Amino acid sequence: MVDINHVVLIGRLTRDAELKSIASGQAVCKFSIAVNRRKKNGDQWEDEANFFDIVVWGRQGESLHQYLVKGKMIAVDGELRQDRWQQDGQNRSKIEIVANNIQLLGGNPGSGGGGGYNNSGYNGQGNGGWQSQGGSAPAQASAPAEGSAAADDHFADDIPF
Repeated sequence: MVDINHVVLIGRLTRDAELKSIASGQAVCKFSIAVNRRKKNGDQWEDEANFFDIVVWGRQGESLHQYLVKGKMIAVDGELRQDRWQQDGQNRSKIEIVANNIQLLGGNPGSGGGGGYNNSGYNGQGNGGWQSQGGSAPAQASAPAEGSAAADDHFADDIPF
């Protein structure tokens, strides 16, 4: 059986992202997000916030740093990593999420939505422009095909459930 370490979260940044370089010169971008959940306490529903520390390495972190501002909603796809150390004779540990893919959600007013970044190639313009893996030019958005759900405004009435 294979071990699996995969995390997918959607939440809001609790502070602006910090961009630093480690001794080797590699960039590291760190931030945290709050993920809300609703739970029932007796007859009342309560909101509960959970906070997660996120780390993004290399060019990915450099490209996204400027867009990762407090309050921005993002989706994070990554894996858990545990740091362990000793401090004052005490064993300490901290769990962080190392992001493999980040999607910016809920774009700014006047924009066409969020952009994103993953290892397949982001053009760094923050407007959702993707490029093919081997190419350097951004992919061109095409109009919806005739008869597609995006072109048909009445598709909601045709849903069978």
